[in-house]
Amino acid sequence: MALSQTQPPSLVEQVCDQLAEKITQLSGQSGVLPAERRLAEELGVSRSVIREAVKRLELQGLLEVKRGSGIRVVDQLHRPLNGSLSLLIPDAEERLRQLHETRIALEPEAARLAALRATPEQMALLEEIQARLKKAKTNTEAIAIDLEFHRALAEASGNRMFRLILDSMGEISRESRQRSIGRVGKDAAIQHHGRIIDAVKNGDPAAAVEAMQFHLGEARKDMGLG
Repeated sequence: MALSQTQPPSLVEQVCDQLAEKITQLSGQSGVLPAERRLAEELGVSRSVIREAVKRLELQGLLEVKRGSGIRVVDQLHRPLNGSLSLLIPDAEERLRQLHETRIALEPEAARLAALRATPEQMALLEEIQARLKKAKTNTEAIAIDLEFHRALAEASGNRMFRLILDSMGEISRESRQRSIGRVGKDAAIQHHGRIIDAVKNGDPAAAVEAMQFHLGEARKDMGLG
């Protein structure tokens, strides 16, 4: 049997590529694409092709379509995986265990790179988040701020994939904080984050790794995972 040759991209795939280019160009601007009719005219295709391409990009977390708001550019690449974790790993304890293994593999390296690459603006953001965590009055507020700290640290690493992976685990990460902060409160997180911030601020990658590893090890205990 002869091997089939690679098929050229379909019209919808070509339009997806063109829309992705528009999305890149819109970065930092209005974040809104033209209406379907105008996009169809600009790209010389039917509205049904535009609609299918937009649907694909929406499923990928690049676009969001809302009645009255049009086609908005969003940064939700993590969304497809985030919604699948409970289906892929239905046992809650096993999800938490695998989450911890993933964080151990990822976050110490993110901290190391942040110590080497963090900009003054990113450093200021980490300190601002830390100040808000100290002022948090409820566990729910502390959990949200804790998640924000780890996302900001991943962003400071300069590796966008780190941030994307953390975002993709958003719901299960919230579950883990509900168990850890819910059991022991926010004080341990504040202390651990402070050590990480000091290491990043001092440009000490080894200390940043050590601080993050200690933080995650204590979080594992607080979650009751042993």
